[in-house]
Amino acid sequence: MTQAIQTSALVGVIGAGAMGAGIAQVAALAGHTVLLYDLDAKTLDKAHAGIATNVQRLIDKKKLDQTAGQEAIERVRIITDLADLRTASLVIEAVAERLDVKRALFGQLESIVTPDCILATNTSSISITAIAAPLKHPSRVVGMHFFNPAPLMALVEVVRGLATSDAVAQTVYATSAAWGKKPVHAKSTPGFIVNRVARPFYAEGLRVLNEQGADAASIDAVMRDSGGFRMGPFELMDLIGHDVNFAVTQSVFNAYFNDPRFTPSLIQQELVNAGFLGRKTGRGFYDYAADAVKTAVRIETRTRTPSKIVLGESVPLYQHLQARIGEGSVSRNDMPGLVAQIDDAYLFLTDGRTATERAHALGIDNLVLIDLALDYASAQSVAITRARQCTDDAYAAAAGALTNAGYAVVPLNDVAGMAVMRTVAMLVNEAADAVNQGVCTSADLDLAMEKGVNYPLGPLAWGERIGIARIHDVLLNLAAHYGEDRYRASPLVSALRHSGQRFH
Repeated sequence: MTQAIQTSALVGVIGAGAMGAGIAQVAALAGHTVLLYDLDAKTLDKAHAGIATNVQRLIDKKKLDQTAGQEAIERVRIITDLADLRTASLVIEAVAERLDVKRALFGQLESIVTPDCILATNTSSISITAIAAPLKHPSRVVGMHFFNPAPLMALVEVVRGLATSDAVAQTVYATSAAWGKKPVHAKSTPGFIVNRVARPFYAEGLRVLNEQGADAASIDAVMRDSGGFRMGPFELMDLIGHDVNFAVTQSVFNAYFNDPRFTPSLIQQELVNAGFLGRKTGRGFYDYAADAVKTAVRIETRTRTPSKIVLGESVPLYQHLQARIGEGSVSRNDMPGLVAQIDDAYLFLTDGRTATERAHALGIDNLVLIDLALDYASAQSVAITRARQCTDDAYAAAAGALTNAGYAVVPLNDVAGMAVMRTVAMLVNEAADAVNQGVCTSADLDLAMEKGVNYPLGPLAWGERIGIARIHDVLLNLAAHYGEDRYRASPLVSALRHSGQRFH
């Protein structure tokens, strides 16, 4: 098995911004002498001071020994001449996200470093193959994509270009693990793993907002408190910065030759055009001014206590939901897919169709849909919607049963697939397509999404929990509703749905 680079080996880091400084800190704490280079002397000084502060914080929190911490700080050495990297065993660049800049830098390094030195790029989106192509020895170029902040985020995507040697990729993988990270292997395709698979998280939220399914704050609340994500899509885009998030979406969209699955949002484009970039400018989907009034989440108040609740067939996916709303109920209705009959209302889990369409298909006017939750037993809120045919009284009974069960009920307008279900279905679909195209393994994909963007479950594991057949049906219904190739089911989802097999 390939070994990690020895701690006695020199590691070079080029670019002393937030990512470069973070990578230098990680390598130094792992025992390496790190040569940190940047064109700007002030940036270098700031980076070194920041590393010292971060390490001291670890010491103060008793997470690091005083002596070991001080030695790590001393191992980070500032250099102002690339020629000082001539004995480095690994050089990691974290410079501007421009192909021409990275190519020029690696071309210069080739004439300085030894033939055995590995050249790694921290790029989040540029083709490793394209970066390495002009070099005399492209086999030693590999992606080593850390996530920000590098000292805290566990994931490292080890990305192979067409020319990257197996030995180089394995060495970087082993080195990342030795540095305390969770590495995954990926093929050099647009967005690699995380930046590709995460696109639907933003895209579907933006689509629901665009269709006036709910306001941004309410969608965020549902994705957090029902879907189990740490942040909703809009607060996360505000944190990342809309200029950055929109640029990544455009990059992936263009790289996949305008595949509609990655279509950028006009809403986000308008924010970028206005300069409303999120937290860093004080305004995005939310207002971050000191005196700004916090946007309220819409919670349903049009409720009443129902007189009778009849549960549908017990289904593992929503049996905890049934237990909460039907406590003490022993009667059952065997209507396929029914969660519960609540007075005159019929409650179903969304399947990708609108409530209005489903009510028409079933011949049930008083139809109410509930959105997916990560865990109905512990969820703080749930989203519901109603068919246009549904009476106010029937809807109020359904909302009342959920409110009495302890849920904050967030009303959505009748959009296909609601919020959590359509987003998770599309995350599962994109994850399956990445695996189907050989970008990575199923295990590495789920690990990448859990460690890289803190998803509550890997998308493929989540798809298995929901049921691949159900995910497939949601995708087909969304595709039929919109008439768009955006919602086409991955060949792998279709194959597993018909074979009864699993992703893992």
